Amino acid sequence: MPRPEPATSPLQVAFGLAVRRARTERKMSQEQLAASSGLDRTYVSGLERGRRNPTLTTQQRLAAALGLSVAELIAAAEEMP
Repeated sequence: MPRPEPATSPLQVAFGLAVRRARTERKMSQEQLAASSGLDRTYVSGLERGRRNPTLTTQQRLAAALGLSVAELIAAAEEMP
């Protein structure tokens, strides 16, 4: 029996889209972002799809790997449609 997808919030989806946009603007693959941030590639994939709710520590690791501050990354998420 397949596991149900976890519930997502609009902010989770927006944060994932902001991470994806920042990653692709830097021409990074999910594998490169995962390695730079010390996360698993499948976690990065789930996060970009809005299926993960990252902790503040994870947000900081992603932001640093992308050359951004956490505030910049969250601001980008808040600007997502």
